Amino acid sequence: MRAMKASIGVIVTETMPSGMDIMGQIDGIWICSLREFRSLSQVLRESIVRVSDALVSQEGKGDKMSLMYDFLTSDEFKNHIKDIADAFIDMENDLDKERRAMEGLWKKREKQNQKVLTNLNLMFSSIKGIAGNSIGTITALELPTHDQEDSDSNGIEKEPDELF
Repeated sequence: MRAMKASIGVIVTETMPSGMDIMGQIDGIWICSLREFRSLSQVLRESIVRVSDALVSQEGKGDKMSLMYDFLTSDEFKNHIKDIADAFIDMENDLDKERRAMEGLWKKREKQNQKVLTNLNLMFSSIKGIAGNSIGTITALELPTHDQEDSDSNGIEKEPDELF
């Protein structure tokens, strides 16, 4: 093991040492039968791979930490954070502008709707003044009463036979 600079030693034998019925270690050297060798070699290989992976992940750890610290304290990193914050602020400003514009449009539509309802009410009232009660009522254009709560969902209580 020393000559080969090996970290694991294995002896495969047909005759196990006294006191050993199955594979095991004596003085840091694995001893197994030919029948056990395949299983032991697979387990040892997996262990070597895991140890190697752990060592590789630790390689240059100090250098990596130093590089990471240098990056986090650099102007480059500060500029990245500033760019992200600026983009976020721009998006917030755009949302505020859109909100104000939409509120203006909604207010304009509310006034248009009110104007349409007012003119509709005036026109219906004029027709009702001519035709009388035979035209019926539209609950959406009347003051609500307890009797009108049971009207149709379209707001018309009575269907007129003829408009005039």
